[in-house]
Amino acid sequence: MAEGTQGSGHDTIAAHLRSRAGDDHPALLFEGETWTWAEVVSEAEARARLLEDIRAEPFHVGVLLENVPEYVFLLFGAALAGATVVGVNSTRRGAELERDIRHTDCQAVFTDSALAPMLDGLDLGPAEPVVVDSSAYTSRVDAHRHGPPVSASPDPGTLYLLVFTAGSTGAPKAVRMSQGRAARTASDTARAFGPDDVLYCSMPLFHGNALVANLFPALIAGAGVVLRRRFSASAFLDDVRRHRCTYFNYVGRALSYIVSVPESPAERDTALKWALGSEASPQNIAEFTRRFGVPVFEGYGSSENAVVIAPAPGAPPGALGRPKPGIDVAVVNPETGEECPPARLDADGRLANPDEAIGEIVGRNSADRFEGYYNNPEAEAQRLRNGWYWTGDLGYRDADGFFYFAGRTADWIRVDGENFSAGAVERILNRLPGTAGVAVYGVPDPRTGDQVMAAVEMEDPAAFDPAAFSHFLGSQPDLGTKWAPRFVRLLGALPVTGTGKVDKAPLRSQSWETSDPVWWRPGRDLTFRLMTTEDRSDLRAQFERSGRGQLLPSG
Repeated sequence: MAEGTQGSGHDTIAAHLRSRAGDDHPALLFEGETWTWAEVVSEAEARARLLEDIRAEPFHVGVLLENVPEYVFLLFGAALAGATVVGVNSTRRGAELERDIRHTDCQAVFTDSALAPMLDGLDLGPAEPVVVDSSAYTSRVDAHRHGPPVSASPDPGTLYLLVFTAGSTGAPKAVRMSQGRAARTASDTARAFGPDDVLYCSMPLFHGNALVANLFPALIAGAGVVLRRRFSASAFLDDVRRHRCTYFNYVGRALSYIVSVPESPAERDTALKWALGSEASPQNIAEFTRRFGVPVFEGYGSSENAVVIAPAPGAPPGALGRPKPGIDVAVVNPETGEECPPARLDADGRLANPDEAIGEIVGRNSADRFEGYYNNPEAEAQRLRNGWYWTGDLGYRDADGFFYFAGRTADWIRVDGENFSAGAVERILNRLPGTAGVAVYGVPDPRTGDQVMAAVEMEDPAAFDPAAFSHFLGSQPDLGTKWAPRFVRLLGALPVTGTGKVDKAPLRSQSWETSDPVWWRPGRDLTFRLMTTEDRSDLRAQFERSGRGQLLPSG
C-alpha cells in the first residue's frame, strides 16, 4: 500500500510545529523543567538536522524510550525532517523486540542507558543503537543547533509514524500513520483546548492514544503538556494538582488503578475539567466522576483509524457513543455479512438478545481511511474485505444508534454449539461486588468446543465466597444458559499489555494449569469447589482419552 495519500501540503504535524516557532507559552513540563513552544521547536530543528545526517532508505528511526522530553524532540524533529518514527514498545523483550525493529526496517534506534541493555545480543540488522543520555549524543545535538533550515518539505501523505498494535491477538502489526492523518485526527480533540489548558500525559508515547489524544492536540492548540515518565496511579493526584492539569487521557485499565487508590478530599481540589479514554468499565467511570467531580468520556477508535465512534450527548452508561459524521458503521454477522438487529436493552441496560445483536463492528465506507500495515499484506487483506473495513472488534447497537463494545473477534466462545461473546459475560461479571477487573476467555472442553473461564482480580482472593458467587450468577437475568464460568481463577492483578489493556494471551495459554486458586464446577449446577491436583489430573486424562490432549498447556 502507498506511503500515504497526497494532499495540499499545509495540514501536517511539521506545519503545525513551525507555527509555534515564536510561541512563548509553556509547552512541555517534565520533572521540574519547562520548555516553551518556541524552545521545543528549536530542539526539534536540532534533531531534524541530526536525522538528515543519518538519512537512509527507508527513513525509519526507532525510539525506545520512556516518556521523556527527548522522545518529544525526536518525534517533532522527525516531522520536520520527513522521517518515520517507529515507537518501540519498551515492554517487549528478546526475539519479540528484535522482530519489531527488523520488521519495520529501522535505520537507528534511539534509546538511553537504562533501556539500551534490552538490545544487547539482538540482531537488529542495519539499526544502530543511539544512546541519548550520553555525552557523545549531547555533543552531536549541540553541533546541529545552528545551521541552514531543514531542507525536507513533508506533505500530508508523508509517512510519519509506524504504531504497533497491542499484539494481544497475535504478533503486533505496524500501522501506518501519515503526517496528514496525524494532524487531522488530533485536530478533532484540539478544538476542546486553548493555550491555558494543561494536558497530563502519562500513557506511553509509543502508542497512538498518547499522541492523537494528548501531544498532537496540545501542539495544534498551543496547550501545555505535563509529561510523566510512566503512569503511576499513586502519583496521579499529586501530579494533576501540582501542575493544575485540566485534562488527561487514558487507555485500558488506568482508570481502575486510579480509583483503587484510597479516596482523598483533595480529589475535589483539582483543575481537571474532563478526561477522555477507552476500555474503562462503567463502574470505574462512575466512581472516578463521583470522587473527582469531572466527567469522563469514552470513545472507540484504533491505531488504524478507519472506524471512529465518538462520545455523544445522552449516551447510556457503558455506550461508546455514535459514529463520527460521514462514517457508515454497522454491526455485521461475520458469517452471513448481514447487519445484526438492534440490541434490546432492559431498564438496567442489560442486553436481552445477545445471540442476534452482537457482531463485528464494520466500516462500510471507510476503507480508504486505513493507510495500511507496514510490510504485512496478509493482515491488510484481513481488514479489507468486500470493500469494507472489518475492525476485528465485536459490538452491538441499540435502537437509538448508540454502539457498545463486546470484545475482540478472538473472544468468541463456543459452548455446546452456541457462540457468544466473552465481552458480554465480562459486562455481567463486572457487577460482582469486590471485583476490580474480569477477563473472560474460552478454554478447551475435553469433548469439543470450549468452556468458559473467568480470571477475576480481587484485592483479597482469599475472600472469595463460592456460595455468594453462585447466588450472584443465578440472580443475573441476562446471563445466557451457556455463559456461566466453568472455571474461576482468582488473582491479585490481571496481566496487561504495554498500553494497559488486559492481555488474555497468557491466561488462555495457562488455562487452569496455574498456581493461582481456581474454583470450578464439575457438574451442570452452579456449585463451585476449589480445584485440586487430583482434579487437574482427571481433566488431563479426559483430554488424552478424547484425543484433544494437544490443546492443553504444558502444565
